[in-house]
Amino acid sequence: MSKKFFIGYTTKVVWMLAFAVLLQSCSFFNKSGKNSKSGGGKGKSKGVKQEVGVRNGEVVANKRKGYNQDTPYGMVLIPSGSFMMGQADEDVAATQVNFNRRVTISSFYMDDTEVTNHEYRQFVSALMTDSLSVLGEEEIMTKYYPDTTVWRKDFSYHNGDPMLEYYFSHPAFDTYPVVGVSSKAARYFSTWRSNLYNDYRSKEGTYSSPKFRLPTEAEWEWAARGGRASAKYPWGNPYVANGKGCFLANFKPQRGNYDADGYPYTAPANAYNPNDYGLYNMAGNVAEWTLDAYADNATVVNWDMNPKNDNPDEPRKIVRGGSWKDVAYYLETGTRGWEMEDNRRSYIGFRCVVDNLAGRAASNRGRKR
Repeated sequence: MSKKFFIGYTTKVVWMLAFAVLLQSCSFFNKSGKNSKSGGGKGKSKGVKQEVGVRNGEVVANKRKGYNQDTPYGMVLIPSGSFMMGQADEDVAATQVNFNRRVTISSFYMDDTEVTNHEYRQFVSALMTDSLSVLGEEEIMTKYYPDTTVWRKDFSYHNGDPMLEYYFSHPAFDTYPVVGVSSKAARYFSTWRSNLYNDYRSKEGTYSSPKFRLPTEAEWEWAARGGRASAKYPWGNPYVANGKGCFLANFKPQRGNYDADGYPYTAPANAYNPNDYGLYNMAGNVAEWTLDAYADNATVVNWDMNPKNDNPDEPRKIVRGGSWKDVAYYLETGTRGWEMEDNRRSYIGFRCVVDNLAGRAASNRGRKR
């Protein structure tokens, strides 16, 4: 054997051994013949079931397979993030109840429109079919059926009779936001919707979904801004009309020309352009119930990570977004308002959210960008 051949052969062997050591140091090979944790504990020992939590006297439980959170129908994913919550412009009413502070919000799913008449009709129809013997017709009609008389009661000397008679029941208004619903009824709708969805998932043999619920005040404002820092309106700053003079929401423009934005009362739930998160009518059309109880000092007492004021003894609940009968100030993303939780109005509706568990459990945030 020549000296040259011996040196070359030795060099190759050294490199092969070094490469094998490198693979072992990066966990490409398992040590001591044990299953790696990334393998999910799926040993192939005879008589042992796959993906068990305990095997051979050792805990080998790892992540269960088969779970993937689906986007519920009609919802869009709202990313997590941090923003300056609070008044986005001058506090015209001098309320001093919404000072700015930084808040962090976890990811969640949100209805892209307000809940419509036809969607809510599925709820009351189900109650009349399935829960009549439990709740009774009187309770269903007085607590959960929309109060159609709000079109007459909310305004003095107003001919609201056509809206009273047709708004909830007629097909012409199927895709318009439901109104005349209390905060308690909106929460009960959310419970019914959760049960309906998870009953189906259970029958399909899939994992249950997080429950539908009303958004917190902070979640609502984060979603309304659509990722625009300190945005005065969901579409940005600072005007309520575009360059062609077309109004960007359904509200009370000018000095009370209700028809100038195209709709004298409410508009279809998907009217106008959505914000950058794909949400329609986060300003105007109908104001929206949130989970939070009202407090003047909410800025001080609420935590800055997913804040929520769930005081059950406070009957005043936060409503956000302004409505078809409000001036532009109430359309601003930072303007707060409240209503008694049992009251039902012709200008208040709601939309639901669902927690994004993946957005709370895992993240690639915190890395340098």
